[in-house]
Amino acid sequence: MVSPKSSPKPSAIMIGVGLDNKDGHKRITKGENFYLVGGSEETHERMVETSVKVNEKLAEKGKHLEEISKEEFTDLIREASS
Repeated sequence: MVSPKSSPKPSAIMIGVGLDNKDGHKRITKGENFYLVGGSEETHERMVETSVKVNEKLAEKGKHLEEISKEEFTDLIREASS
């Protein structure tokens, strides 16, 4: 008897790319389910804060990033960035 192959566990990651860097610094931040690169100091910090807040809101809901719909993700980003 052949056992069915287990399907890979779904995963998701938030990726942020800042394009307004003019000071020459290379900013890279990796966290729980997010990876951020580039941007000015202000932009990069805002991306970090937003990503952390999204993770906090996911934890409050008892969910993981790969478990939410695109609409839920969009709502979380709006809440976290305001």
